[in-house]
Amino acid sequence: MNPSLCHFSEYLQFDDSVFGHRRALIRVNYINHSLVDNELKKLIKERPLRARGFAPKLSDAEVITMDIVGEFMGKNTDKGIWQYFKTHWQAWFPGLGSRSNYVKQSANLWQVHQQIQQVLARQLSAFADPIHLADGFPIPVCHFKRARSSKVFRGIATYGYCASKEETYYGFKGNICVSLEGVITGMTVIATHIDERESLYEIVPGIQGLLLADKGLIGQRIIKKISGWRLVLTCRPIQGGNMTASRGKDANR
Repeated sequence: MNPSLCHFSEYLQFDDSVFGHRRALIRVNYINHSLVDNELKKLIKERPLRARGFAPKLSDAEVITMDIVGEFMGKNTDKGIWQYFKTHWQAWFPGLGSRSNYVKQSANLWQVHQQIQQVLARQLSAFADPIHLADGFPIPVCHFKRARSSKVFRGIATYGYCASKEETYYGFKGNICVSLEGVITGMTVIATHIDERESLYEIVPGIQGLLLADKGLIGQRIIKKISGWRLVLTCRPIQGGNMTASRGKDANR
């Protein structure tokens, strides 16, 4: 593991006290300049993010830093992250303006987010972990009753069924793979009508050892696709009575 990222989770401990915010300022400054800024410079060295126009007041490194810290703190909405930094850290992020500008800039950096996340995951030795867990989850884009009239992702989102919740929803289906420490090593989004087993092989490259997953994610086809990788597939028991195992014994090898 990279020494600079050792005990990363302990390093990023925040509290709402005055001293807690002051300590957090120093930590955020370190993340911005020592981690995000350095990696961003490497990524855009050969391919700049912008070919013309003025540079944004809030730098891309600052936006990505805010996103990383905000997500780590459990602030899972753009509004929550923006509001927290606007309230407590405006002096350290003088270019932070309106929420809409921040959200727009952050959304446009989604590919950079993914690349930097992968870099941080490698530095945290997440891919070398001997055990990983994979699971699928529904991503509804609106309430089911509003699906027909909704214009959100029209033509892209589809109808699907979530067996664990026993409900039909409108949106997408996500697959995620994490290390035993909880660090994300892979994630993908597919249409809800596509078998989630088809996307599993997209999120497991680079890992090795044991992969734990539900029976719904494991089958002969995925086993053949990753047969040359250093990976052993297994499954955890299906919980509850709403999901039954309909596959043969050889599907769980």
